[in-house]
Amino acid sequence: MTAIQIGLFLLCVALATCAQSLTGFAFALILLGLAGLLELAPLADLANVATVLGLVNALVALRGAGRALDVPAFRDITLGGVAGILLGVVLLGWLSVNVTLVLRVLLGLTVIACAGVVQMQTSALRERSSPGSFRLWGAVSGLLTGLFATGGPPLVYHFYRQPMPLKTVRDTLVATLAASALLRLAMVLPTGQFSANALKLSLLAMPLVFGLSWWLERHPPGWSRRAVLRLVCALLGLTGMGLIVPALLHIIRA
Repeated sequence: MTAIQIGLFLLCVALATCAQSLTGFAFALILLGLAGLLELAPLADLANVATVLGLVNALVALRGAGRALDVPAFRDITLGGVAGILLGVVLLGWLSVNVTLVLRVLLGLTVIACAGVVQMQTSALRERSSPGSFRLWGAVSGLLTGLFATGGPPLVYHFYRQPMPLKTVRDTLVATLAASALLRLAMVLPTGQFSANALKLSLLAMPLVFGLSWWLERHPPGWSRRAVLRLVCALLGLTGMGLIVPALLHIIRA
C-alpha cells in the first residue's frame, strides 16, 4: 500500500470506530464498505481485519460486563452461528477467487440491508422467543460474520425485541459477537485465508482504535443517538450503492 492508501485506510478505521463508539454497532460495515469502495485491500483481508479489531473491542468491553449475561441466549446464538460462519467463510474464499465482482455486489447489498434492518422500528415481544428462534437468528448472523464479519445487525434486531433488561441485552450481544469473531478466526487461520497483509493492517489500526475509543468515551459529542443512527445508516446506504453500481456496470459491459 502507498502512503496515501494507508492514510485512507486509517481514515476508514477512524470513521468506523466513531460509528461503533456512538451507536454500538457498524464497525465492520463502515470499514468494509468504505475501504472496499476505495479498493484499499481485498475484501477477504478487510473482513479479517474487521474480525480482529471487533474482537479486541468486544474483549475490552466485556471486562466491565459483570454477570448480566443471558447464558441460554448466548448458547443458542453461538450454536446456530457455527454452521452459518462456516458456510460464510467457504463462500468468501470461493467468491474471492472466482467472482470478485459478485462479491462486491453481495457486500453492497449486505451493507444496505443491514442499514435497513437497524432503522426498522422494533416493538418488544411479550414473551421470550424460543431457543429455535435464537439459533435461526444465530445462523443468519453467522453467515454474515463468515462472509464479511458483519453479523451484528440481525442480532441487534432480535435481541432488542426480547423482554430482557437492557444491560443483559447489551452484555449478551457483546459476548455473542466476541464468540462469533473467535469462531471465524478459528476457521480462517488453519485454511491460510488470514494473510500477512491482514495481520499488518490489523496491527497498524489497533492503536488508532484504542486511542479514538478512549477519547470518545471520555468526550462524547452532544449528538442525539437517533441523529447519529440516521447519519450512519445514510453513509451505509451511499457506500452500498457505491459498491453495487460500478460492479453491475462492469458485469453488464463484460
